[in-house]
Amino acid sequence: MELITERFKRSTKYIRAFIIVTALSALLLFLMFLALFMYAKVLGPPPVAVPQSTLYYSESGKVIGETSHGQKRYWVPIQEISPDLINATVAVEDRQFYTHRGFDLKRIAGAVLADMRSMSKVQGASTITQQYARNLYLGHDKTWKRKLSEAFYTIRLEMNYSKRDILEGYLNTIYYGHGAYGAQAASLYYYGKNAKDLTLAESSMLAGVPKGPSRYSPLANLEKAKLRQQVVLSSMVQKKYISTKQKLAAIRAPLSFNGEKETVHGRIAPYFQDAVKQALKTQLHLDDRTIELGGLRVYTTLNEKTQAAAEKSFSDIISSESNVQAALVAMNPKTGAVTALAGGRDYDKSPFNRATQAIRQPGSTIKPILYYSALEKGFTPSTTLKSEATTFKYDGGQSTYTPHNYNSQYANGDITMAQAIALSDNIFAVKTNLFLGEKSLVQNIRKFGLTTKMHASPSLALGTSGVRVIEMVNAYSLLANGGKHVTPIFIKRVENQKGDVIFEQKTDHEQLLDRNKAFVMTEMLTGVFDKKLNGYTKVTGSTIAPELTRPYAGKSGSTTTDSWMIGYAPQQAAGVWVGYDQAKKMENPAENVYAKKIWADFMETSLEDTPVKPFKKPSGVVGVYVNPQNGKLATKDCPVKRKTYFVKGTEPEEYCTEHLPNSQNTILASPEKHKKSWYKRILHFWGH
Repeated sequence: MELITERFKRSTKYIRAFIIVTALSALLLFLMFLALFMYAKVLGPPPVAVPQSTLYYSESGKVIGETSHGQKRYWVPIQEISPDLINATVAVEDRQFYTHRGFDLKRIAGAVLADMRSMSKVQGASTITQQYARNLYLGHDKTWKRKLSEAFYTIRLEMNYSKRDILEGYLNTIYYGHGAYGAQAASLYYYGKNAKDLTLAESSMLAGVPKGPSRYSPLANLEKAKLRQQVVLSSMVQKKYISTKQKLAAIRAPLSFNGEKETVHGRIAPYFQDAVKQALKTQLHLDDRTIELGGLRVYTTLNEKTQAAAEKSFSDIISSESNVQAALVAMNPKTGAVTALAGGRDYDKSPFNRATQAIRQPGSTIKPILYYSALEKGFTPSTTLKSEATTFKYDGGQSTYTPHNYNSQYANGDITMAQAIALSDNIFAVKTNLFLGEKSLVQNIRKFGLTTKMHASPSLALGTSGVRVIEMVNAYSLLANGGKHVTPIFIKRVENQKGDVIFEQKTDHEQLLDRNKAFVMTEMLTGVFDKKLNGYTKVTGSTIAPELTRPYAGKSGSTTTDSWMIGYAPQQAAGVWVGYDQAKKMENPAENVYAKKIWADFMETSLEDTPVKPFKKPSGVVGVYVNPQNGKLATKDCPVKRKTYFVKGTEPEEYCTEHLPNSQNTILASPEKHKKSWYKRILHFWGH
């Protein structure tokens, strides 16, 4: 009896010890879990950003480029994913997703029993949250360390994100095979459509792929994919997401597969896209990784039609046997939006962007800035200076400069500023520059937005200091828009991977130039194409004028190594540069006219569907008919009359008398209301 009592006491002692140890272990386990949850809470929500393709869109919203590095990763909000795909995924991957807290204990227990029976791992038990954690932070190795880490991240995700957020993240990161990550990339690849447009049949097929992309991809094995689709549809019926009738209809529904990644066939405006990436760095201060893998949506200013016109002009006009390079920039002068950009003839052969990076001498295309400065100092289109071979002295007479006109042709007499622009008279330009003071031109060059280093000298009036094509086109845009400040814009809006707008371009533009003088300058630049301004030589735009069908203002320029044409219509400003990268002389006559021909062809093609518009005259400007040879008011006897615009109060008052008959009867025969003014003006002229 004592022995039994002793054994009972001993067993009671063991039981009590077991209970105490168990209780302590449970308490310790509870404290460990409590500490784990507290630690997870302290850490806060884990980041859920994953590498994603950055997409570039044209002005019309078409994708023109992306960064993928061999993988397609697009992130779309859950509302842009078909409800059928969402339900199919939950039904087949994690039926208790909406009720568990990250772990499905029943499913785990079932998986353990199944594995024990077969003595191998035959059944998985990972929830959608666990899979999402694995996709975000971990590899797919089967170590205990990875499993514990996965469990910890699962807890953090469930504690800090809603089920909707977790499901959205999972559907955007799961691998569907063939390099496609996420529902949107997979939908585009398999079906050539957006994820929001998937049918039940398409969704159920796609939802079955992640279990084994190489096995269940319909493009790899359609038979197995169809069997997997039936499993998915049966799961949806069990979850009451669909009816049996819908299931059968989905099984019978024919499917058409795309099998191509949504890529841009051929590079659309690669030089433009490089400029956009540079703008993302300089304007938004984004680093390379964010730009390449940040999942950005970059909405650009590129007009596909305008860009195509630019590239076609290059290929049509420049001989395939020529080795010259070329650059073109087109802008909306009202906003500064760059609508087309070509930085060279072939991006694959040379990605150097000559439109934004190259610094080349602009030649006479700098003259509009000079003559705008002259307008500010009291010059008018009728101001005259003598055009003749001249050697200029400057620096107190210590230095000399002898410019020449093209082919050494001169008027050997007075010409007007309007004619000097049209004929590109270099003597008139240098005289004007010296009259204004060389520093005055440098200051105005800065006002017009040119940033390259400038040397104040007489030759600056002839474009001897280098500039960038894009800055020159922007400078002309200021004249085209009536003097409002604009800068080249490549980006309208940028969204991050969540769809939040992180940048939006503002369009407020201050008045930088006098709008009346800007219009007068524009009207003088139309003279480049007007044969009425022919003088000792033809106007510089005479070779392309017959091709032009609307009002344009423009200016050509040339040096021994560079050929330019820049100009604008009210809706568009564009500039073309042609030359050799190593500043080699252009000795082939055909190469010297490429810039003009490309510009004319491009402007006509790119604007062919837009209305023809005149340049809008401000109220502070008046137009009068003058004799273009001397700038004086034209009479009915002048053989050539040209309507010329002046700032009100600066228009000429003196009439041309060069073509009056010797007899005073002509004066007397004039209308009565003009007799007095004619008489006084002629006497005034004779008195001088």
